[in-house]
Formats: sequence, structure tokens, C-alpha cells
Amino acid sequence: MGSDDPLTTILRSKSEATRFQILVEIAENQPAIRQQEIAGKLGVTPQAVSEYIRELVEGGMVSAQGRGRYEVTRAGIEWVVNHAEVLETYARHIRRDIIHQVSVWTALAAENLKKGDQVGVYMEQGWLYASPGFRSATGTATMDARAREDVGVARLNGIIEHREGTIHVCKVPRIERGGSRRVRRDLLKEVVGQVQVVAAVGLEAWVALEAAGRRPDMFFGAREGVIEAAFHGLDCAIVIVDEEFTDFLKRLEAAGLGYTIHDTVAP
Repeated sequence: MGSDDPLTTILRSKSEATRFQILVEIAENQPAIRQQEIAGKLGVTPQAVSEYIRELVEGGMVSAQGRGRYEVTRAGIEWVVNHAEVLETYARHIRRDIIHQVSVWTALAAENLKKGDQVGVYMEQGWLYASPGFRSATGTATMDARAREDVGVARLNGIIEHREGTIHVCKVPRIERGGSRRVRRDLLKEVVGQVQVVAAVGLEAWVALEAAGRRPDMFFGAREGVIEAAFHGLDCAIVIVDEEFTDFLKRLEAAGLGYTIHDTVAP
């Protein structure tokens, strides 16, 4: 499937980028796939789409269920997810480390500011602040702003002071293996009591948290939510059903975030 580096694979190889797009299209529209529509979306010929699908079937990425009926296999999904995560990390690097050189950032005014003031920019409790004075990152206020108002900051230079948060991961058994009833509520309560953001993945996890006296801050989109919160410096806890556990740890490894695993499952 080309280079071992997913980023190089997608960005430098048109064929691999097309393969990625076709897999996504099949996953979105399976099992009835209209190759003519895919060809129109991607700007290639239907014959090319047919050839790509044939290669994907031979490579175990897609299974053929009959004429015009295809489904992405588990191996295909894992390949798409791996490449999507690498692209997302690269996009975050562009947004965080490159685009700010030429864009206007939005921050909270820590004090009253005047247009043209030189301000220090820093992260606190997950929020970006601008205040008079020198910081490791500095910029220029683009407007007047009162304390706690949003303010634009242009010509940002330097590195914004902040640390990435730690994600505390607690596994919950699926209902077939006991669900929330097998979770040690005292230990779970202790873990979530020391973080700023709590998320649940799976209904079993939601019930376990409520039984421990903590309503989750996130449920839908919880995986990416805690990752984004951690990138903004917040310590998080995610209570997650065991079938999602391993894939989520892989996601954290790909994102380069620190995490701690807590054994909250009773014997």
C-alpha cells in the first residue's frame, strides 16, 4: 500500500489519496455503491474507480457482496482511521504552529485593552488570554476590549505558555460482562474528582459515572472532545466501554498525549 508513513502516503501519492477517498465513499454509501457517482466526485473515470475497488477487494480492504454491492472490511476501516488521524494531527500542527503567524487569534481580555496594545498571550484553564505585558508569546490587540471580552490578537510571535493535560482512562465492561455493576464506584469517584473534564463512551460508562455521583461533561463525540480538551491543557477522565478501549489508546498514542490507565473493574 505504499510508504509506511501515512502522511507521506496521502500527501505525495495521488493514487493513495484516491484510494483513501474511495474507501471513505464506500464506507459512507455501502453496500450499494454507484461507481459513476464516485468517479464524478473524485474527478476520475468510472473505469479507474472500478480498478481501485478491484485492488481494494484483492487487498482485503473491501468485501464484494455481489454486483455493485461492497462493504469496507475491518482492515479497511483501520487503514482509513489511521490515515485520517495522521492527517488530523498534521492539520492541528498547521493550525497551531503555522497559521497563527499570519492570522488573527481570538482571546479573552484579562484586563481592559486598547487597539494597538502590545499584549502577552497565554493559556489558562483551557482558555486563551491576552493581557498587557510581556509573555513568551506576544501580539497586538486589534480592537478595544474590556476585561473578559473577546479580543483579536494579530502578529502573534513566540510560543504560548501552556501544558498539555493528562487523560485518565477507566475501562467499563460491556453489559454482557457485567456493565456498570462491575465498576468500583469508590475508585471511579476518586479518579474523576481530580480532573476538570469527564467523558463517557458507552451507556454502561454513563451509568457507572452517575452511580459514582458524577454526571459526564461529554458523551456524544467524547473521544475527540477529551483529546481537544487535553491539547488545551485540561486534565480529563474518560470512562469507556472495554470494546472501545484499545482503539482509543491507539488514538492517544497517535496524538502524542500522555495518559494514565486506572483499573476500576471489580474482580
